Amino acid sequence: MLRDHTSARAVGFAGSTLIAVGGLGAGALPIGASGRHAQLGIVSVYTGLLLLVLAWWWYGRVAREQSHWGTLAWWAAPLLLAPPLFSRDVYSYLAQGLMIDSGMDVYQHGPALLGGEVADQVPDIWQHTPSPYGPVFLLVARAVAGLLSAHLLLGIIAMRLVAVAGLVLLARALPVLARSAGVSPNGATWLALLNPLVLIHLVGGAHNDALMVGLLAAGLAAAVRQRPILGTVLVVAAALVKWPAALGLFAIVAIWANGRWVLLKVAATAVTATVAITAVAGTGYGWISALATPINTENWSLTGLLGRWTAGLLGTHLAAEAWRWAGLLAMVVVAGVVWTYRARLGPVYCLGIVLTAVVLFGPAIRPWYLVWGLAPLAAVVANHVVRRVLAGFCAVLVLVVLPDGFAADADRLLLAVLGGLIGVAAFLVVRLVVMPVKALR
Repeated sequence: MLRDHTSARAVGFAGSTLIAVGGLGAGALPIGASGRHAQLGIVSVYTGLLLLVLAWWWYGRVAREQSHWGTLAWWAAPLLLAPPLFSRDVYSYLAQGLMIDSGMDVYQHGPALLGGEVADQVPDIWQHTPSPYGPVFLLVARAVAGLLSAHLLLGIIAMRLVAVAGLVLLARALPVLARSAGVSPNGATWLALLNPLVLIHLVGGAHNDALMVGLLAAGLAAAVRQRPILGTVLVVAAALVKWPAALGLFAIVAIWANGRWVLLKVAATAVTATVAITAVAGTGYGWISALATPINTENWSLTGLLGRWTAGLLGTHLAAEAWRWAGLLAMVVVAGVVWTYRARLGPVYCLGIVLTAVVLFGPAIRPWYLVWGLAPLAAVVANHVVRRVLAGFCAVLVLVVLPDGFAADADRLLLAVLGGLIGVAAFLVVRLVVMPVKALR
């Protein structure tokens, strides 16, 4: 068993390393630094992705009940030093931080106003789009920008470290939430932290969703430990990174169910924390209007796809708007149903379901958004079927975005398939070497 544990960890490390190395040719590289070996890079990345996914599955079978800190460090380390992977969002984070540091209003202007090397890395479609993020994240982005100025490479690494800090918060909160629900803490860590979807997007992509989820989980853990005021403040901080975390306040209310004035206490604490944090950040209340920041009409969300298909069929753009409202209605229905069953499911379980519904029925979806609901669900869901479905869904989503974050064409799709097949073959070779042939029969 120890040999399997060590081998699974080594295979995952090899996968992460291949992803990082492949990113040098095919990642979301700065303009003018496009890799000359992009095709080889795609093959390398997808070989690494399959190795990492299969190593995660193998590790879950042989070492799920062991401490995962060492394995997490080994698998995440190569991604810390890689180029941006699977998205160019980190360039937007740095540009917005520089804008605030220069006295610009990021809720009124896009990175085009800033200009310069960092702003040039932001995709054209977002050059004139105001920031959709809350003051907590912008405070962090400003601190990074002020410390590192316009140093692109160091800024990317710093943003990755911010994401890692969010994952550390999540790692500390998971055992508390898991024990409260009778779930194995190590099993929760395996599903929510060692997960390749989390590693490649929250570490490799340096997404601020890591900070949001970490603060949200920390707030829920504080509430479970009978510290609801602290829990409310932490959840508010998470919501002031990205707004969906505000749904965690309903979980706080349900956990803190002792007295007639619970809702009022949570609301008062949340408003006070919001005012104080916004004042400290110094970005004003533009984040309220930022909630209406336009969504890319070509987004591949469920409601977006149905809207475009219906609009093409009927010849009217009103269909797309109708589907967006239908998605909102679906979220409300899901929230109403789980609130009805909150006593049976538990507040954290309910929150995980609602956040997943927000992702599935919302107007914008990215693979890493699934982590919003995954983190609370991984902590409290004891049903093995549900956990397997979550793990399988994550494994599929790992493969759907190319390392540069752009849409696939036929040639790059074939290279990705080739890399994946190499990864599967390499994994099978390792398994045959590690396990006696008779054990496979």
